[in-house]
Amino acid sequence: MDVIAVIPARMGSTRFPGKPLVLLAGKPMVRWVYEAARKAKFPKAVFIATPDEEILQAAKKFGAECIRTRSDHETGTDRIAEVAKLLGKAAYVNVQGDEPLIASETIDACAEPLFHESREMSSVYDWLTREEENDSSVVKVVTDLEDCALYFSRSLIPFRRAENNFPMKKHIGVYAYTSDILEKFSRWEPTPLERAEKLEQLRFLEHGVKIQMSYARGTRVSVDTPEQAKIAENFLREVVS
Repeated sequence: MDVIAVIPARMGSTRFPGKPLVLLAGKPMVRWVYEAARKAKFPKAVFIATPDEEILQAAKKFGAECIRTRSDHETGTDRIAEVAKLLGKAAYVNVQGDEPLIASETIDACAEPLFHESREMSSVYDWLTREEENDSSVVKVVTDLEDCALYFSRSLIPFRRAENNFPMKKHIGVYAYTSDILEKFSRWEPTPLERAEKLEQLRFLEHGVKIQMSYARGTRVSVDTPEQAKIAENFLREVVS
C-alpha cells in the first residue's frame, strides 16, 4: 500500500489569518511542515492541499507539489478526503500545516500501524505535562489496553480523584487513514461530540472506527496564534543556527 502525505492549509484561520505563510526563521510555516514530511520514510509523495492561490504560488516557489481543493471544507480531514478521491487507493497521512516543529519520525510512527495492525486509522500521542493540563488548545486522549483511542477532549481526561502519577496523554495532530475510511468520513454528517469539542477525529469514534494510537515525540508548540508563531520561530532559529 502506498502512503501519501497531505498537508491541508488555508489562509482563513479564525484565530490567525494567513498563518500557513507566516515567516518562521526565513521560511513560510507550511514549508517547514513540507520539508519534515519529505524526510519521512513511509510517504512516497507529499502534497499541500489548499483552496488558496497565495499558498499555491508560495509552495510553487519552494518546489512543493500542490492540489487545489474546494474552499468549503469544515475540517482538514474533509480536505484530505477530497484529495483521496482524486488520487485513489492509498494510505493518507494528514500532517497539519500548523506543526512547523513536527519530526519526520513522528509522521512515520503515525503511518506504521496501517501496515502492521491492519487498522483503518491511526494517530500518535505524547505524554502530557502539568503545564498543559488546563490548556484547551492541547487535546488530551485516553486509550484502551491495546492503545486504541477511547476519547479525545480539550478537557483533562481522565479526572484525577486523588493525587497520583497516572500518565496523561496528549494527542499529536497527525493522522493516517485508508482511502476507504476517508470516503466514509466524507459522507458522514458532523457528529454531536465532534461539534461539542470541535475535534474532527471524534466523528470516526462516534461511528465505531478504531483509531490505533502510538507513542511518538510531540512538538514543543503548535501554531494557533501569532504568539505561538514567535515561540516556534525561536526554536527553529536554534535548529538553523
